[in-house]
Amino acid sequence: MSRFEASFEPPASPSPSSTPDSSRPISLLLGLGAAAYTAWVLEVLVWTGLNPIDTYVSELAAADQPLGGVFRATDLLAGTLLFLGASWALLRTPRRPWLVAGWAGLVLFGAATVADSRLPLSCAPTVDPVCAARETAGLVPATHAAHAWSSSLAMTGALTGVVALTVAARRYRQWTPLYRRGPLLTCLVLAATAWTLTSVALFQAGRGTWALGAGQRLQVLLVAIWLAVLAYAVRREKLSP
Repeated sequence: MSRFEASFEPPASPSPSSTPDSSRPISLLLGLGAAAYTAWVLEVLVWTGLNPIDTYVSELAAADQPLGGVFRATDLLAGTLLFLGASWALLRTPRRPWLVAGWAGLVLFGAATVADSRLPLSCAPTVDPVCAARETAGLVPATHAAHAWSSSLAMTGALTGVVALTVAARRYRQWTPLYRRGPLLTCLVLAATAWTLTSVALFQAGRGTWALGAGQRLQVLLVAIWLAVLAYAVRREKLSP
């Protein structure tokens, strides 16, 4: 085998005894956080009055929605779990650039998701023209306006974590599940993010929603799947080599 081929071999699978106890609670926090982050799928089972193809995920938790309190609570839970898990991992990880950047990104993601839950939209702009007009005119409550910033920070943190920790898995030859599945998931997350951002820009320009809701739901679902793979990888192997 050539030296080039050998450099792209996945890391060897560890024995169960190689998993330190301290990795297990981190994995559990990340896994539970990923599960809570997908609570929006409850809209398949309960009537929300919002079309999942065209509406923001955040609109489920808007202050004027009947189930807004439920979705704000699950956002708070998800953000708290992810913040705790990522912070713990950041404290324990070696000072390698990609690892530090990745865990720090997830810390930001968790913290901003908590902020999202405390700064809900006041109404649903994609289905309520009056709400959209008030939003455009800057006549919405401060919490509504701040939600855009907290959501942007949350997704910036998530994307930083997804990209940096996937690169870390490849560069440092660790976390076999993420080493193997991370690159594809990362590409899909970035593609779904591009779809979402494009749809948001078109909606704000008054050109329709362009399946904004479908793109954003795909985006957050893929992030949750990536988090689940990371949690499994941390549980299965050492937090770091």
